[in-house]
Amino acid sequence: MKNLLSLRSVLIFGGAGFVGSNWASRLLNSTSARVHVFDNLSRRGVEQNLSWLRQHAVAPERLKITVGDIRDAALVAEAVAGASEIYHFAAQVAVTSSLSDPRHDFQVNALGTLNILEAARNSRRQPFILFTSTNKVYGNLRQRQLVLTGRRYCALDEKGVSESEPLDLYSPYGCSKGTADQYVHDYSRIFALPTVVFRMSCIAGPRQFGNEDQGWVAHFVHSALQSKPLTIYGNGRQVRDVLSIDDLMSAFERVRERMEKTAGQIYNVGGGTANSASLVEVIDQIEKITGKKIRFRLERPRLGDQLFYVTDYHKLQKHTGWKPKRNLRQTIQSIYEWAKQEARAAGSLAVRPLTPALLERIPEAAS
Repeated sequence: MKNLLSLRSVLIFGGAGFVGSNWASRLLNSTSARVHVFDNLSRRGVEQNLSWLRQHAVAPERLKITVGDIRDAALVAEAVAGASEIYHFAAQVAVTSSLSDPRHDFQVNALGTLNILEAARNSRRQPFILFTSTNKVYGNLRQRQLVLTGRRYCALDEKGVSESEPLDLYSPYGCSKGTADQYVHDYSRIFALPTVVFRMSCIAGPRQFGNEDQGWVAHFVHSALQSKPLTIYGNGRQVRDVLSIDDLMSAFERVRERMEKTAGQIYNVGGGTANSASLVEVIDQIEKITGKKIRFRLERPRLGDQLFYVTDYHKLQKHTGWKPKRNLRQTIQSIYEWAKQEARAAGSLAVRPLTPALLERIPEAAS
């Protein structure tokens, strides 16, 4: 087993992001894998993530960083050539951005994914590939029977969404991610690449620089600490399930360890019914944990928003034994503790601002 681990060469597209940097840290600190982070550094906070990663890695000499874009097929092929495992987290992540620029959304999410798959196929190494898709491929789920009770919507069938739910690619973002999702799945069937697709719900945890479009739980916590009002699109009773970043890391490990079972599979991944809450219920919990009152205003729902999404993760549990260990309150608490630590380091009760003095620029082609 030690020999097998020492041969691991892991490539992480989008490796400077929230999920990618946490996964890179996990690999560097708990395995002997060589880790190659590939990222275009376009998202807020990612330079800080890379600085943190290099400072806290047990073996930073096993970390390689490439600043590049997955739309660059030649650069992608060069990165993929030596990889035994590929984790594809790079994406355009916002429904709102996909509406304003559908072409860019398609080029990043669909064409970028095809570049990675073609590079993997042509490398002839048959690398393991894990792609993070989204629950948005199921559309707005308007056909679900819901009832509004108190501060949340409830599903009459009391069931989460399983992989048997029909795809309904709603919005350009849903279309581009759904296209990528199906390409990854089909490259396993047609070209025998050992691929896995995770259709993920809300992921949350420390070191997340959230906003309205992604990372909303962290966005709510940071807004509370900074006394900034929130905008809620809809009535705030819409329901999501939340999964801790630590539990997601465990899911990555499980599917890779059980490739004989998981290769070629699609899994819905999230916190499940036990970790579901409406937006206003999450606000209630944040107020209790932080002692801060959160002000918010209501706006019209956004296109493609789901009133109710809760993951049925039993297929993944059946195949790997995985299930979430952290509950929603623990996840919120972990974000709060990290944010307080950052605030103390910055000298005020706020998330540290991203000023040039705090950013460590990454060389164009670090090695």
